[in-house]
Amino acid sequence: MQDRDTAATPAKGLRRWARTGLTYAIAGLAGWTAHTLGAPLAWMLGPFFACAAASAMGVRLTTIPFSRQLAQITIGLGIGLRFTPETLLATLALTPAMLVATVYVIAYTLGAAFLFRPLAGVGRPTAFFATAAGGVADMAVVARDKGGDASAVALVQALRVSITVAVVPILVITFGTPGTIPDAAPPLTADTLLPLLLAFAVAILAARALNLTRLPNAWLVAPMLLGLSLGATGTLSASVPSGAILAAQLFLGTWLGTQFQREMLLALPRVALAGVCASGFMIVAAFAGALVLSAATGLPMATAFLALAPAAVTEMVITAKVMHLDPEIITGFHILRIFIVISTATLVYRLYQRIGDRLGAG
Repeated sequence: MQDRDTAATPAKGLRRWARTGLTYAIAGLAGWTAHTLGAPLAWMLGPFFACAAASAMGVRLTTIPFSRQLAQITIGLGIGLRFTPETLLATLALTPAMLVATVYVIAYTLGAAFLFRPLAGVGRPTAFFATAAGGVADMAVVARDKGGDASAVALVQALRVSITVAVVPILVITFGTPGTIPDAAPPLTADTLLPLLLAFAVAILAARALNLTRLPNAWLVAPMLLGLSLGATGTLSASVPSGAILAAQLFLGTWLGTQFQREMLLALPRVALAGVCASGFMIVAAFAGALVLSAATGLPMATAFLALAPAAVTEMVITAKVMHLDPEIITGFHILRIFIVISTATLVYRLYQRIGDRLGAG
């Protein structure tokens, strides 16, 4: 029996590596094809669509361990290094608008919960936490504590993020007006290579430490704060190489695509369909709110739309970089919103219940 187990272990490892190789072969080919065709965000959306289709058809795909986190660290550090004293002050000046925008996002996700519940045929805890614009894992855990279906919540949260990633960047890049903001940091040189590598190593340690606190988006936030402190103070004037950003896009797109598990989709078809409808509602609501936000603050419409998009902060920031918009401002909107949504989720849930009682619905 022990010999069989010993023999099975290498075979299992080989199968895993074979699946990993197949996964990134699919992702790489899809990214190259999308890039050749001139598709927007080719190295993220190409792998995302291809891996999502393959995974939904039952193909077992496996990503490299820690690849999503490395991608987020890369993006976070890159965005942080873009901050100068001027951009930091400009971002902080929009704090009142960010707070109002957060309230608006909470309001339209409440509306999505009332839409989602009868379509999916689920209870109130599941409906509310499935549509709340917080972290996927965080909302699933809280929903379970409140008597909801954690699997359904996780599925709808994954759909919300994935549909936002699939739809919003394409809309912004296709119909939006590109900005004129260049990269804030100078290109990488031999003199800045070692400091940048050291900053990346420190960013990994900082992200690991922040992740222990269970704060949302630690793998993005910690490197971004580190990069901000280095960039805004002039300690490090460098930019993350474009090749590293493209690799981060591929890793993110591949990971998102592999989240479409066929078994889960088949087990919860009504919930999945309702989740698609709720996600569409939230995207439309974000667009409507962006019209008002743009008019009130003078922000470009594309920036306002990315700032109000339901989740997917890393992908929205990548879109902003491609469009030469303000990734720092978009990051500020998303990070503040996520912190508030997660910290007030229980209180807003009580409000949702009271509204449902008065309306006799939801």
